[in-house]
Amino acid sequence: MDIPDWFLWAVLGFAVLQAAALVRIIRRLRESDRAVRSLARLELLDAVSTLMFMTGLVLSLAVAASWFWLLLAGFALMIVVYAVKGLELLRARRRTVA
Repeated sequence: MDIPDWFLWAVLGFAVLQAAALVRIIRRLRESDRAVRSLARLELLDAVSTLMFMTGLVLSLAVAASWFWLLLAGFALMIVVYAVKGLELLRARRRTVA
């Protein structure tokens, strides 16, 4: 299957934007506030998992199918991160209601 060049360039552009977001997240990891650092850790895991997912997608489609494991690892990490974020959101909503 031939992958169009525009698809690869689009995914590469999204990966560069995601990598640029890592700079902002790493700066937040150095904050003195504990809550900010905790949220920054989750955002860091989210950004890394998205980068793993996109990289695995491009490499498995464009280079070789042997890179498919990277796509699966990124997807699994994204599921875990979003589950933790959802639990924190529910816990925060419960605190404001009670």
